[in-house]
Parts: sequence; C-alpha cells; structure tokens
Amino acid sequence: MDTCVQPMLVSSQRADALKADSLSHASAQLGPHQLCELEMLLSGAFAPLAGYMGREDYESVLAGMRLADGRLWPMPLSLDVPEALAGRLGPGDKLALRDQEGFMLAVLTVSEVWPGDPAREAAALFGVPDVNRHPQARACAGRPPTWHIGGSVEGISLPLHADFPELRRTPAEVRAMFRQRGWRKVLGCQPQALPHNRQRAMLRQAAAAIEGSILLLREAGDAISGGALHFAGVRCAKLFAEGFPPNMLLVSLLPLCSKQAGPRQALFEALVQKNHGCTHTLIGPNHADPLDADGAPLYAPGAAQRLVADYEAETGIAMVPESAMEYVEEKAQYLPKAAIAPGMTVRDLSPAELKRRLEFDLDIPEWFTPAAVAAELRAVFPPRSRQGLTIFMTGLSGAGKSTLAKLLFVKFMELRSRPVTLLDGDIVRRHLSSELTFSKEHRNLNISRIGFVASEITKNGGIAICAPIAPYTSSRAEARALVTPHGGFIEVFVSTPLAVCEQRDRKGLYAKARAGIVKGVTGIDDPYEAPQHPEIGLDTSKLSPGEAVQEVLLYLEREGYLS
Repeated sequence: MDTCVQPMLVSSQRADALKADSLSHASAQLGPHQLCELEMLLSGAFAPLAGYMGREDYESVLAGMRLADGRLWPMPLSLDVPEALAGRLGPGDKLALRDQEGFMLAVLTVSEVWPGDPAREAAALFGVPDVNRHPQARACAGRPPTWHIGGSVEGISLPLHADFPELRRTPAEVRAMFRQRGWRKVLGCQPQALPHNRQRAMLRQAAAAIEGSILLLREAGDAISGGALHFAGVRCAKLFAEGFPPNMLLVSLLPLCSKQAGPRQALFEALVQKNHGCTHTLIGPNHADPLDADGAPLYAPGAAQRLVADYEAETGIAMVPESAMEYVEEKAQYLPKAAIAPGMTVRDLSPAELKRRLEFDLDIPEWFTPAAVAAELRAVFPPRSRQGLTIFMTGLSGAGKSTLAKLLFVKFMELRSRPVTLLDGDIVRRHLSSELTFSKEHRNLNISRIGFVASEITKNGGIAICAPIAPYTSSRAEARALVTPHGGFIEVFVSTPLAVCEQRDRKGLYAKARAGIVKGVTGIDDPYEAPQHPEIGLDTSKLSPGEAVQEVLLYLEREGYLS
C-alpha cells in the first residue's frame, strides 16, 4: 500500500505560534461545504494538493484535468470569499480559516487572488451542453460572483465532529486498518444513494472478481445541516455492512459533498480512494450522473468507466465496472442480468416506488432491503399521515390568503393531529422581517426566511401555514426546496383576479398605488409570477371561505396527509 499520504497538520509548537500570530490576520468563517473541502485537504485525501490552487492550476484543471505541472487532478479547488474580504488580501498575506464557531483550523498564506466567473467555470467543470439541465451545474452557474484565493495551508486541527467519531478516519488511518487486517486488494466505492440488497449482491460479486475486500466511503457532510437524513444514512450504511462476512467490508465517512460531475467526478473519486489505499474502484455506467428533470442521462453511458480505465496506469487504481443485478423470484436471490434466462420472474422496486410505500405505510419486501434498514427508513420517513407539512399560500394582496390561513389553523387545531403554526405575511413582516423593504431582493429574503422557519416546523412533525404574497417563482421554489427534504409542501395558488382584489382593498393599498402614493405594489407596478403547477388552485371570488378550506382538507385527505 502507498504510505506517502499524510495529514497536513503542523506540530503543537507551530500551532501555538500560528494562533498567536493570528491576532493580526484577517479571518474567513467557512461554510459547511468549505469545511468539508478543508478537512479533505488537511487529511491528505486531496493529495497531491498542498493548499488551494492558484489561478494557473485552477484554469489548467478546468481545461484538462491536470495541474499546471502536468500531474493528474480533475477537480478545481480554491477558497471562495466575498469581494470585500478579497480586496483586503494580497500575495503573502495570512488568512485564518475558522469554523462556524470561530475556532481556527488552519492558516492560508495567500499566493493569488482573482475574480471568479461562475457561469464559465460551471460550463467547463460539468461539461454538459446546457447547464440548466444539470441541477448542480445550474446552481453553480447561478451563484453570486465571488473571488478565488489560492495559497499554501498549514493545518492546526481537523474540523470537530460529535457524530459517529468511530467512523471518521483520515486516509492514513484507513490504510493502517488495511495493513492490520492484511488487506492487499481493496475495492473502493462511494454510493450516492442508500445501498440495498441489490448493491450488496453487486459489491460481493465485484470483490470476489478481484479477490479483495471493500471500502465503503459514505459521503457525510455537516451533521447539523444534514439533520435526520444524515444520521439515517450513516446508520443504514452500518446496517448494510452487517450483511457481509466478517473482515470483508469497512465503512468510513468521507466529509465530501459530490458535485455529480459525471466522468470527471468518477476520476476524482478514484484518486481519493487511491489516497485511502484502495487498489480498485467500482464505477457504474452512469456514475455521478444526476439525470435531468425527465430522467434522461446527462453523460454518455459508460463514459465514466472509460475515463477511469484510460488513466489506470497513471493513477495506480484499477476500474471495476458495476454488474447489473436483478432479483429473480424463482431463485430467491439476485443474479447478474446476463445470467437471467427467459421466463424467469424479475422483481424490482424503483426509488419512486420505495418513496410511495414509505409515504403510504405499505410493505417493503425483505428481498429488496433488510428489515432493519426498512425500519430505519420508516423512522426517518414516516407515512404522510404522520409527516410534518407546509401549506404555502400565494396570491395577490386581498386574494383571501389570510382568511383561509386562519380558518385552516382552526380546523387543524380541532383535529389535534399535529402542532400548528400560522406564518401569515403580515405577522412575518412584523416579527421576522421588520427591517426589510419591498424591493425584489428583500421580498425574496422574506420568503427565504419563511421557508426556513416552515422547514424547521415541518422537520419536527408540525404543520406550517404560510400566507405571504410570494410573487416570484424563484423564491417559492427556494421555499419548496427547503421544506421537501423534511415533509410535505403543498402550494396553494389563491388565484382571485386582480379586479376582485381591488374591489376588496381592505388596506387601501391598491387605491394608493393607483394614485401614485405608493410604489412597488404587486399586480400594479410590480409583477406577480403565477404558479404553473400548484398542488391546489382556489379562486375566492367563486368559492366561499368555508368551501375553499374544504377543498384543501379534501386534497390533504386524498393525498394521505390526513388519516
């Protein structure tokens, strides 16, 4: 095994000196993704990198997956900071890198500072014709512009983790375990989804083919932001490992969030696994391909396998292709797809079907996943009737949102099925967003705050009833994205026409807007972007408040949210 990769941590004496000197340094408080990257860098998982890339290396990696000196490395790495901080830094300056609590983890000696170009970099990194079809590429291209900082890093401490400390190991510690166990051939794998019995059969076959053992690297970012999904994912990985013979599989957590960059991502993962001591890497035909909104591949099938295989001689890690496995009822086991004879009964459970069975409390067969894993999934993904949910009403001022929200609040309190919180637009403006104006930026920020509060209520099994105007599609989509990992999100478009809203005009808002007294009134001189696919549409000019509320309750009953 290669033993040259070591953590980039300085001695205690040097650490004390860096801490003393840091009083005069600028500081950067790192976000969750940045902390993961710093931990990977300091642990040696990103060898041969010894710090954040300068501009020449960064551009060389984007263009050709190599550092400027020719060494293979496919993923760019720089420290991204706001312009205000970048403007205070120049070559030779020191920057203290701190976690969210202000604890100093490392010191960066700046070599270069340059402006980023998110759209261009996303196009080069992900290599897809249309970045808008790729979710991560779209998010990367749409980031606010930041500045890149390159330079060498001196590590003081790895980020601290309270969760699963027994599974958090540096590459050097993993390789030491390989030597202790006598593992000479090791197959590395980084499953993006939760592994089930199909993946167990596939891994055992692949390991048998190389006569080796298995390192399962479970990607695990920040435990706080990951919430229950993070803990369930790790527990399921541990339960999955119990289905293997002793001394065959090792689970280790990897502080990394996959960019899903297709073949480039596969090569990057292979190098990370090589740094952990793996001799082989398991690559699927659609490896690190998130698929587009219609489920179509974004990268050519097999491209990731071919790329990793092409670089085997240089990387020193061999590519092992995934073998498609299917459950055959007559054999009561998983078999390679190529070995299934005509007439055999093949069973499958798609991710969408698994989600449906969890939502409606239906049976999950043991041929698909062990009972212990199914129980863990049920604990984290309870049926809809026990999930938290957010009812997100949107519409013009005067459309009837607040009236409906208050009536729904009363109905849910009468049902006593869950705790209920009312987040009416005026209430939120008064208590959460009193300092905000009605500019587009501040309106989006207001909806972002509502979405965050609603996600916390939903996460903890409650019902959040939100009734802002929420005129912009992008902010409503952000609110949905915050809530849906934790429970239901029901968008209710209160589509009462503007003319009716103006006739009601209880606040006198429209009259002032028509008179030119106030500006920026939604529907008058500021646009309202109507939802295209809301779960529920209600026009209160045609429905009484009681009828409208009944429509919402009937929908929730049909969809399983009310038992």
